[in-house]
Amino acid sequence: MHTITRTSTTDMEVTSIRLERELKDKLKEIAGNQGYQALIRDVLWNYVQQKSGEWKPRFSRADIRASIAATAQQDERCVLTGTLIPSQQPMLLGLTKNGDMVPLSVESLTD
Repeated sequence: MHTITRTSTTDMEVTSIRLERELKDKLKEIAGNQGYQALIRDVLWNYVQQKSGEWKPRFSRADIRASIAATAQQDERCVLTGTLIPSQQPMLLGLTKNGDMVPLSVESLTD
């Protein structure tokens, strides 16, 4: 997961959130050395950027190893162009170098 430039933790506000112990343990496993709180901040920032229209690309075409045709089952946003892919519309699923499957607009891989 790509890290977004962050504010110093001394300039952040403390927020309490209740999580199931199993969820917290799984987040810690996924986060590794990054720490689960930093992971949660990344997830929340990604969500805010996607929903607010402040999307910034996290991937390039060089990151995509393969793609397969698919149909969006919900609104998605192309990770290369930021283009909205409406529900029930054709799209691609791209396999990244890290093994993640990411949404791609049909036009995003054409020259």
